[in-house]
Amino acid sequence: MPGAFAVNNYERAIRLLLLGAASTSILIVILIFVFLGKEAAPFVVRPGVGELFSTRWVPVSFQKESFGIIPLVTGSLLITGLATLITIPFGICSAVYISEVAAAWEREILKPLIELLAGIPSVVIGFFGLVVLAPLVKGLFGLPTGLIALTGALLLALMALPTVISISEDAIRSVPASYKSASLALGASKLQTTWKVTVPAALSGIIAAVMRGMGRVIGETMAVMMVTGNAAVITASPLSSVRTMTATIAAEMGEVPFGSEHYQALFCVGIVLLLATFGLNMVAQRVLKKYRIG
Repeated sequence: MPGAFAVNNYERAIRLLLLGAASTSILIVILIFVFLGKEAAPFVVRPGVGELFSTRWVPVSFQKESFGIIPLVTGSLLITGLATLITIPFGICSAVYISEVAAAWEREILKPLIELLAGIPSVVIGFFGLVVLAPLVKGLFGLPTGLIALTGALLLALMALPTVISISEDAIRSVPASYKSASLALGASKLQTTWKVTVPAALSGIIAAVMRGMGRVIGETMAVMMVTGNAAVITASPLSSVRTMTATIAAEMGEVPFGSEHYQALFCVGIVLLLATFGLNMVAQRVLKKYRIG
């Protein structure tokens, strides 16, 4: 009995510790929302929320300042969408090759290299995009500048690929060997087994990898600020310069007067960005629940 009592106390302590850790995480998220809301609240009173729906972001002007975040939202969506379209096929195909096709010695080389790429600082990747990638894009399309949305999307795809490849590869390798054996025994080729059995069975992990990659893309700041031209315009063309929400906050927050309308507008941008990330995570959870195997 004393031993059982000690075990129960131990389990109760562990349960309380885990509950405290989870509650702390939730509390931190709530406090972040409260802090952003507190700083952005005066903007709701004057000049009003309607100002945020303007199509011009001109925070400094001799005539009339404008704090419309529509150009920033469209720029973020354009770059995120392009980067995701580039990342998904390359990431999944690379993960399939490493897990199902590559020899053991190839896997031993490729896996560490991919993980090493994930650890490169974003400012270093930004320098690479500025010095190498932007001139290539400029020459390829005959543009006056290579600092455009496509350059930013290619760079963000490069940054997201290690996450997508690594998690997808782990998900594919975790598929039970009996699935593959049964498919091969029924006469399917190795290629058919890979794409019609193994990949669908690992779909929930692959979707998680893509969502993690999108989270990295939408939250990236430095690399995007260096290679996209930072033009706050509304466009759907990948060959135009754009400006993202993250780049706007990073570029302007350090010089804006404390408590000014410009300062409050930047916090409004931060709230929109946080809500977008929160919404992306909610969608990811629903998708994972729908496609979870078993």
